[in-house]
Amino acid sequence: MKEGAACFLVDIARGQKTGWFCDQRENRVAAARFVSGGEVLEVFCHTGAFGIHAALAGAKSVEGLDVSEEALTLARHHAQLNEVQDRCHYRSADAFDELRQLERSGRCYDVVLLDPPAFARSKQAVPRALAGYKDINMLGIRLAKPEGILVTSSCSHHVSEQDLWRVIVRAAQDAKRQVRLLEQRGQASDHPILASMPETRYLKCFILQVL
Repeated sequence: MKEGAACFLVDIARGQKTGWFCDQRENRVAAARFVSGGEVLEVFCHTGAFGIHAALAGAKSVEGLDVSEEALTLARHHAQLNEVQDRCHYRSADAFDELRQLERSGRCYDVVLLDPPAFARSKQAVPRALAGYKDINMLGIRLAKPEGILVTSSCSHHVSEQDLWRVIVRAAQDAKRQVRLLEQRGQASDHPILASMPETRYLKCFILQVL
């Protein structure tokens, strides 16, 4: 399939959801506007969609992390399919552990992309999910270079935009960094939001500058 300038394989039989996270389509294209010439870290990269768009938009390098080796195999194939395999590199790792290791090693990036799975699948899971979102965003902020970009998402419909924004603010405070909101986004326009069904407004995406 084609998505903007990129080509991807979609495994509709074994892939997660419908085999493709179509709801992030417009956000992937939007995020790619900020990557030209930069070093990109793609966390929870799955099959590499955000990073492939980044590479096609002129990113200097893309480093993708995911716990699933099966997903990473397809990410590597996507890099070859789009002829950006020289700039896209993937490895299997626990995101939280790996980000802490990268911070300890002094690594930092021009762009950090965070697209985690749903941390809250029920209302009872929300407090723990908010702690997870705070932790992962704090690590992402710390790994961003001064004036770098953080693109962070949540697909947990039990976590509201206001909740996620408060978590990001606290994460920035703990990281001792300032963040500036560039764009606040949601799901693609072909994923309708119904006033009578609040759970249809589930995807949150913030594009931030880390100062």
